[in-house]
Amino acid sequence: MGMPNFAKTWTRDEVLALPDDGNRYELIDGELLMTPAPRGLHQRAVMSLVRRVDPYVLAHRLGATGFAPSDLDLKSGQSLQPDLYVVPLREDGREPIEWRDYGIPLLVVEVLSPSTARFDRITKRRRYQRSGVPLYWVVDLDARLVEAWTPGDDKPAIIDGALSWHPAGAVDGLTVDLPAYFKEVFSE
Repeated sequence: MGMPNFAKTWTRDEVLALPDDGNRYELIDGELLMTPAPRGLHQRAVMSLVRRVDPYVLAHRLGATGFAPSDLDLKSGQSLQPDLYVVPLREDGREPIEWRDYGIPLLVVEVLSPSTARFDRITKRRRYQRSGVPLYWVVDLDARLVEAWTPGDDKPAIIDGALSWHPAGAVDGLTVDLPAYFKEVFSE
């Protein structure tokens, strides 16, 4: 289970110096979050979304699609590892390569796991909203739905049909057929 360490306030450099021990370490506002490696179903759900999101991002030259492990700081000294995210192109029109070049993501997605649900829905969501992430999707595999959050939301939009994303600069929007997505994730 993901457990915060209340004993101290952590810094980004301290978190980056932690050993590579199979756990996922994240830093949110000085709080260290540690979660074990995700289960196979979780990874299947993430990869199924990557296969839907990445071609759209590439076709519209929106930026770069990434996934954990990663090291996003949201320009605020954090260290976050979202399951999936899309960052914009750099000012020179190229994709970012170094973590310091990754700006505020255009989209962040977390797939809930029993050990991360509270942090994904509350702690991380609030950080993403404060950082100005335009759209945050929380994928609930058990309920087969997605919670969609924007920076000013007090409550999410609950989506179980067609999930849409139409970022600035894209001619067409992306639509994810959630029943088809969940069927793919849970297929044997």
